[in-house]
Amino acid sequence: MKNFGLDELVLVRPCAIGEEATKRAMHANDVLTNAKRVFTEEEALKGVDFVAATSGICTSNEKRFSRIAMPPKEFAEKVKDVEGTIALLFGREDFGLDKELIRRCDFLITIPANPEYTIMNISHAAAVVFYELFASNVVKWEPRKATELETEKLHEYFAMLLDLIEYPKHKKTKTKVMFRRLVARSAPSTWEFHTLMGILNDTMRNLSDGEVPKRRKKNGGRPPKLR
Repeated sequence: MKNFGLDELVLVRPCAIGEEATKRAMHANDVLTNAKRVFTEEEALKGVDFVAATSGICTSNEKRFSRIAMPPKEFAEKVKDVEGTIALLFGREDFGLDKELIRRCDFLITIPANPEYTIMNISHAAAVVFYELFASNVVKWEPRKATELETEKLHEYFAMLLDLIEYPKHKKTKTKVMFRRLVARSAPSTWEFHTLMGILNDTMRNLSDGEVPKRRKKNGGRPPKLR
């Protein structure tokens, strides 16, 4: 819970919380210490706006089940902008939640797993659900993409390089198209654009100064072999 920003734990008819539980809680011991203990599910859900039940049984047939289960990621996207308190209800590992309780819930979550063994330990199941909820609200950093003007400048420099190295005329058009496709697929960032432009610019300047032709002349006019 603490790993993924949750701190309100409610335990329904729990076993004794002793030294072992405290040791296992480690740096999240405050979550355990502040946990609310109740005797009924009704007490646990008091003041809650929405309830999401969890089940190890996949409910894909709407005629047979009162709730159609969804994977955690889909659930996280559905409730991302919901206002109010949402309770995540986990049952016991041996027999889960009863059907009546599931019918009263607003959502039903199931984690896709091996059909031969779908039931997960409650700690593992909870971690998967908590992660998806947390990840759905994480702002992902993305580098600034090169603008259309910048990418066109890159194509312009590439064309100039082909001219400078006296690339075969009958291959130029196809090679330019190939390079354009390559750039479009990679969607270069601004930093990548400036790096490529720097390489192309230095290469053309060296070619214009005659540095590269001189090196090729030492090899009998042939380009050096790559190993």
